[in-house]
Amino acid sequence: MTTYVYETIPAAPGQKAQRFEVQQSMKDAPLTTHPEKGVPVRRVILGGFGIIKSIEKSMPECEGGCCCGSGECPN
Repeated sequence: MTTYVYETIPAAPGQKAQRFEVQQSMKDAPLTTHPEKGVPVRRVILGGFGIIKSIEKSMPECEGGCCCGSGECPN
């Protein structure tokens, strides 16, 4: 099971969205309403950190990701 972050969609300008987490299978469709309150929700996309770490690990000659994909290291 994967934990997804959702937030309510404010009904009026100035209202704040409320975030909550839900454990779902990756095969499950995203929620469209809050499971308890019934208000509309949207899935929040977070992350990207794992991709950056993967790139750094694939380029050991560039400590700390100094290449940023350019292929050139100032070291």
